Amino acid sequence: MHSTREPRESSEVRIGVVGIPDGWSTIALLDAVERRTGFRHLIDMRDVEVDFAGGRALSRGQDICELDAIIVKKIAKTYTPSAIDRLELLSYVESRGPRLFSKPERMIPLIDRVSGTVKLQRGGIPMPPTVVTEDIAQAIAVIERYGACVLKPLFSTKARGMEVLHRPEDDAQRAALVSTLERYKQTFGPVLYLQQLLELPGRDLGVVFLGGEYLATYARVKQADSWTSSTAAGGRYQAYDPPEEIIALARRAQSLFELDFTCVDVVETEDGPKVFEVSAFGGFRGLKVACGIDAAARYVDYVLNQLAAGTSDGSRTEAQRGARRPRAGQEGVQAHA
Repeated sequence: MHSTREPRESSEVRIGVVGIPDGWSTIALLDAVERRTGFRHLIDMRDVEVDFAGGRALSRGQDICELDAIIVKKIAKTYTPSAIDRLELLSYVESRGPRLFSKPERMIPLIDRVSGTVKLQRGGIPMPPTVVTEDIAQAIAVIERYGACVLKPLFSTKARGMEVLHRPEDDAQRAALVSTLERYKQTFGPVLYLQQLLELPGRDLGVVFLGGEYLATYARVKQADSWTSSTAAGGRYQAYDPPEEIIALARRAQSLFELDFTCVDVVETEDGPKVFEVSAFGGFRGLKVACGIDAAARYVDYVLNQLAAGTSDGSRTEAQRGARRPRAGQEGVQAHA
């Protein structure tokens, strides 16, 4: 666990939660915030109005720029380029006063699969063999070279939209593969993200960090007839005690993004562990079901500790608190971002 001072309990601390109204993890986090502070406010980005001229952002009547902190649990049910826009708006909100966990600009590279991959590759993190191209002929050559590939949308969660493509054995299969790739481009955009389908041990791992410190690991165990361990495809959570090699790799991967809470998806292969991706939004349910860990409560304690520290990364000083946007009724002051 992240070692910090004892968290404070204060009804004066107001922490909002960005999430999905009916989301299990969102509700768990809202409950944890309310237990510790007495305050509860869900920020559903579909309902937020950002007024740049007024320097405010309204969520069901609450100016979230006036909150002490905002925890971003889930930015959208499904990832699309608009999720990046939502994070950009939250970055503006942070500039008006509240501290955000995690910082929006650090989460943005994890929305677009190419951006996350580039950051991991530049950081020297081993991943399954991956090729990105817009050319269908080149994509087919990659599939033929690897034997089988997973075609992944640039914006997706829980394996949604992913397809396994196999090496064509004859002209008919090749023509069908071309049609599949053309359809995919029409649906998900021009970029084809291809990752070699690996022989897996029937599971992949979620290695979770809080404040950059290792918290726990859970496994997602796939069904016998599925190629993926995603829980959306019937995978189940299971406790797992990983070797230090896996923890060290995941620690390196998450350190590239500097998030407050993150889960690193790791797969064990014959060539050693490899990273599928780093997630800014996962981990809560897996920790609860597999490890018995209340990640929501741990996260809220961490946030309160960071706020109590006062001058830690991204938090407001007292001078900054005094420089907030004027409240309603205070006139003659122009607000600037």
